[in-house]
Amino acid sequence: MWRAGRVLSWRLTGRLCSSKPSSTSPPAGSSLRPQAEKNRRRTERQRAILASQHRTAEEDGVKWSEKQRIDYTAQTAPGMKKDTSLPFPSSYSPEYVESSWYQWWEKEGLFSPEQHEKLSHAVDQTFSLCIPPPNVTGTLHLGHALTVAVEDSLVRWRRMQGHRVLWVPGCDHAGIATQTVVERMLLREEGKRRQDFTREEFLQEVWKWKNEKGEEIYHQLRRLGASLDWSRACFTMDPGFNRAVTEAFVRLCDSGLIYRSEGLVNWSCALESAISDIEVDSKELSGPTMMSVPGYEHKVEFGTMLTFAYPVEGYDGGVEVSTTRPETMMGDVAVAVHPDDPRYQAVHGKQCHHPFTNRMLPIITDTMVDMELGTGAVKVTPAHDHTDFLLSQRHSLPRLTVIGGDGMMTPLCGHWLEGVKRFDARQLVVDALAERKLLRGKKDHAMTLPICSRSGDVIEPLLKKQWFVRCHEMAKKAIHAVEDGQLEIIPHFYNKTWKNWLSNISDWCISRQLWWGHQIPAYRVELPNSTDKQEEQWVWGRSEDEARQRAAVKCGVKPEDINLTRDPDVLDTWFCSALFPFTMLGWPQQTRDLQRFYPNSILETGSDLIFFWVARMVMLGTELTGQLPFKQVLLHSLVRDKHGRKMSKSLGNVIDPLDVIQGVSLERLLEKVKEGNVDPTEQVVAMEAQRQYFPKGIPECGTDALRFALCSHKMQGEDISLSISQVLSCRHFCNKMWQTLRFTLGVLSDSTTPVGPLEETTPLSSIDRWVCSKLYSTVAQCEQSFEDYELHIVTSALYSFWVHSLCDVYLECVKPVLVQQDKVHTDTEHSGRARQVASSVLYHCVSVSLALLSPFMPFLTEELWQRLQPFKPGVAALTSLCLQPYPRCSQLAHWHFPEEERDFLLVQEVIRVARSLRAQCGMTKEKPAMWAVCSPSQAQILLNFGSAVWTLSRISSLHIYCPQGGEGILSVPSTPPPEGSLVGVVDHTCQLHLQVQSGTRVDKQIAELTQRRVKLVPKLEEILCRMRSPHYLTKVPAHIRQQMDSKMSALQQELKNIEDQLKVLQNM
Repeated sequence: MWRAGRVLSWRLTGRLCSSKPSSTSPPAGSSLRPQAEKNRRRTERQRAILASQHRTAEEDGVKWSEKQRIDYTAQTAPGMKKDTSLPFPSSYSPEYVESSWYQWWEKEGLFSPEQHEKLSHAVDQTFSLCIPPPNVTGTLHLGHALTVAVEDSLVRWRRMQGHRVLWVPGCDHAGIATQTVVERMLLREEGKRRQDFTREEFLQEVWKWKNEKGEEIYHQLRRLGASLDWSRACFTMDPGFNRAVTEAFVRLCDSGLIYRSEGLVNWSCALESAISDIEVDSKELSGPTMMSVPGYEHKVEFGTMLTFAYPVEGYDGGVEVSTTRPETMMGDVAVAVHPDDPRYQAVHGKQCHHPFTNRMLPIITDTMVDMELGTGAVKVTPAHDHTDFLLSQRHSLPRLTVIGGDGMMTPLCGHWLEGVKRFDARQLVVDALAERKLLRGKKDHAMTLPICSRSGDVIEPLLKKQWFVRCHEMAKKAIHAVEDGQLEIIPHFYNKTWKNWLSNISDWCISRQLWWGHQIPAYRVELPNSTDKQEEQWVWGRSEDEARQRAAVKCGVKPEDINLTRDPDVLDTWFCSALFPFTMLGWPQQTRDLQRFYPNSILETGSDLIFFWVARMVMLGTELTGQLPFKQVLLHSLVRDKHGRKMSKSLGNVIDPLDVIQGVSLERLLEKVKEGNVDPTEQVVAMEAQRQYFPKGIPECGTDALRFALCSHKMQGEDISLSISQVLSCRHFCNKMWQTLRFTLGVLSDSTTPVGPLEETTPLSSIDRWVCSKLYSTVAQCEQSFEDYELHIVTSALYSFWVHSLCDVYLECVKPVLVQQDKVHTDTEHSGRARQVASSVLYHCVSVSLALLSPFMPFLTEELWQRLQPFKPGVAALTSLCLQPYPRCSQLAHWHFPEEERDFLLVQEVIRVARSLRAQCGMTKEKPAMWAVCSPSQAQILLNFGSAVWTLSRISSLHIYCPQGGEGILSVPSTPPPEGSLVGVVDHTCQLHLQVQSGTRVDKQIAELTQRRVKLVPKLEEILCRMRSPHYLTKVPAHIRQQMDSKMSALQQELKNIEDQLKVLQNM
């Protein structure tokens, strides 16, 4: 199911134009790049990788060092709650943190919607969705991990909000993929082919394999922390699912939406089955290419165009046609030309003579023919070409099948070709044409070759009697659902793609010639005295008895006089998967789950599945249940590697998320590439890429870091180029959280006063009020961005608060207070009260932040939150963080101080400039005195946040001087800064003066100031140039002009200060 979709264009000869797209053609108006452009970019990326072979590992690789692994050693039985009373480890270790929690969550049933009734904060709202069921044969890669990370974040968020949440896990039986895997295994281990077994025996082998190997994906999902309700896990071959598939088929047949007909399908001769579009790879050929084809000892040439002539009856000369598949000429039934082509006016209505079959081929005219391509005349082979099939319908032409399902030429070709393999026949036909002097030439030809992704075989379009779904009317309803606002697709720019594709949809072939899958519940009827020449009669039913009764009524005979033969084919896996949103809930029975959770709230999946899965779910769901299967569709972008290549097994660039979670060596990564079914050329590229990206392997990053990194990318837009260095950076964030908790627990353990409840905690100092207000704003940002599905904004806000606000600013400011070292700047009479308030503020900032982060980092936040519980005001919670209420800004309304947030912007800029001045002086441990020359309003702000400025600027004292007069504000006399101070500009009204101490490195200061001046002069000139433009005053808005004036003043002041400083330093 999670296999990446491909929309194919595989007109091998490129000879016709403007035909209605078939099911394998690109949708009209699609944004897909032309195949030639795709091919060029793919080649460029391969060259880029191979061209980097001689670069060093340090240039390209992830830089990391092995971290200490800490094991959780307590004797905790599986499913029991983890012991968090053990000593707090000195550093973060993913292996330690992630141990035991998931088993406990699962055993306690915390992911079940039934937990909703136990929540004190429960609301009467439901949130339901299904996971896109992965193929039972596969393993997840980082693209799948993105799906899990996004969906689980939404699920955990809604659960913490008090919604009744159901997230159903499932696995797709993957008909062709599974059957291929098992066939290869039996051939390798027992030397037997599928045909050596009865159907029942072979299916037993498949079920045996599934039961032994099919749980790997579920293991990966658990390691990723997915909070799925495993009690409702659904496999698409379960008995209940089988009944639902049968019911759906019967109902759609009864309503005329499924019918049996002869049509062209994608056929794999190696599998001897029709396959879906998604199982066809497009291989770009720039010219002659020798390729291996299953069943052939020698390679076969592709990428050439052959031209030959058909003699015209009663006409001097012949009509030349071109083709990339000369073997199909045995099935030619006509030659087509454009009615306006002057070259062929004389042969309209005449007939060509087939040189090998003696058939007469009419020369027909049709505007579909492109006069500019090739010779302007095309051979028509309706049974082996999609566009030719359309021509045969328009002109009532016969359809001759000359290639059988096994890839052998049929008896229609004559004795000399009958039973010959199709590509062996190709050369025989070319030789015979040359012998008859009809061959006109052969040239190189760029083309797109359709390849079966399962067998590596070249796809053959074949005419087969199959079951089809009539899509047109259902597609119209799906279009209207989006246009009318009943179904929302996010991001909205996919609405146009949705409409274009569905407006040009063709009927859908759902027959597959396999053994593994849902056998089609349709039966061929044979009556007494019937003959082979009679037209086939088919009935369908939920059971053979029902089908027999239907046949008796239809044919007017007794049931016992009827002989039924069940169709041996199975249904397309995508047909079954399209039923998943309601079948997983018990449909067609009206179960309690179906009534409570259908329609689903949302479908979240990759944008590449919008056609193959999403559209089909909408069509079949609406038809079978009378309701849309979900209210919203959230499409995320695709994950690509460093060179922009999509994660694909065929490219060998997929990364197992478990390798990122627990780490892996380079040697093992290279082994995995070799074990995969990768083309030799791609294998070389893939292995070189692994050496470049991961010269020392992949470090252990942990689940929380991986999930956070994935959700930190903007999902709705450009594709995601995820690097391991980004995940490693998130691991460092995890360690930052870990160390913050170590400090917090130490503070709380030393405190003699218990933490007060959140609603009773009132911040005391300006810095307390600031950090509380920053937390309020962060909660508000999370609330809004979660509702908008902008997870990257949520993660950015949470990271910024924890790292930049809580750690970099607040903790540094209050450490002296909390560890009782604040003897200089705080009145000792109030130090106890300040310490108590700061402890409570710190506790609540950490506790609320852990709850905010929980949907993204379930393991780490659970571990840290549980360790925080002994200090919780009131009775400690006995349950899990994942069932706690998600923080709301209404709970923190008493912590909203917008004035402090606004004022602290000035403080942060003062600290930045002060640190810059220290760096210019080469100061490390020294704490110089600093003067701030500023306006009275700025002076008041700096006084309010005086301790923050002292501490974070690393100064001994702060003197404030107001040239405009600040006597009413300042409690001490205001004196100007001393001569010779180093000056830094904060803005056009605020400058800092740092007293230069002896021993500072004058030469270095002069060099840095000179360099700074070089950078500032062009910036000032650019602003002045813009301000001198003739339309500046009339066209530039007033608020922009005001900003420009401020920037200009600040730059001019800073340049003046630099000149003054340089004069002072040069005279020292």
